Amino acid sequence: MQIQVHSDNHIEGSARLVDWVSASVASKLERFDDELTRIVVHLNDENGEKAGAQDKRCQIEARPKGQQPISVTHKAESLELAIDGAIDKLGNALSHQFGKLRSKRSVAQAQVAGGSGVQDALLEEDFLADEQLRSS
Repeated sequence: MQIQVHSDNHIEGSARLVDWVSASVASKLERFDDELTRIVVHLNDENGEKAGAQDKRCQIEARPKGQQPISVTHKAESLELAIDGAIDKLGNALSHQFGKLRSKRSVAQAQVAGGSGVQDALLEEDFLADEQLRSS
């Protein structure tokens, strides 16, 4: 998984900042390492040099293999809180996305392996319900 870090003019994009952000992202999202090709982190100070509540913004875009990118944004008072919040949001979004895919795969595999039995049982239930209605 490749990690890229970009910052606007108001945030000094030092090598130390890039290393820290990359390490934070890599450590907290390492369980998705095989399923992602790239993560792009954008850091912004929305008010520039002026102080303000929740003016630090972190947007993270993850690119899963063979799927559409997933993007999350988090705003906070400090850059550290914005980054941590965005990483947490992305972790939740990826868990949800990959959980749905795993669920679909397991249903499809079950249908291939023994799907005709499940379908036959449902048809039998429908048939028996119709028979009970006719006999009533």
